[in-house]
Amino acid sequence: MKHLLFSLLFTALATVSYSQNNTYQLSSHILDISSGAPASDVPVTLEKFDEITKIWSYVDEKTTDKNGRITDFLNYKETKKGIYKLRFLVADYFKSKKTDSFYPFIEVVFQIKDTNHYHVPITLSSYGYATYRGN
Repeated sequence: MKHLLFSLLFTALATVSYSQNNTYQLSSHILDISSGAPASDVPVTLEKFDEITKIWSYVDEKTTDKNGRITDFLNYKETKKGIYKLRFLVADYFKSKKTDSFYPFIEVVFQIKDTNHYHVPITLSSYGYATYRGN
């Protein structure tokens, strides 16, 4: 009986946790590979490209948390397909680490083609970065 109650409780909590994490379509993460630590307090701007006017428009701006993450870009209720750009404003992050950097900011352009969740992380150091589509 205890096992059954524990299983039901665990399943209920996992379902609630999963549904809370899936209310947003876009997330990101910054890992500083020179230190092996997340990059916290980095402002990140999200813009959307208008394919008719060829102009980028502001959508939102967030700041990475202590784990270097932003989990709440693009609420599913407001999501539209299209071309988006994340701009990671890393200059102040590197200044706070007393590290010279080649990049004042990093822009990553990507396309949302469906209603799936998109995770767009970057790994960075002061003289390089990489990105990929994560889970």
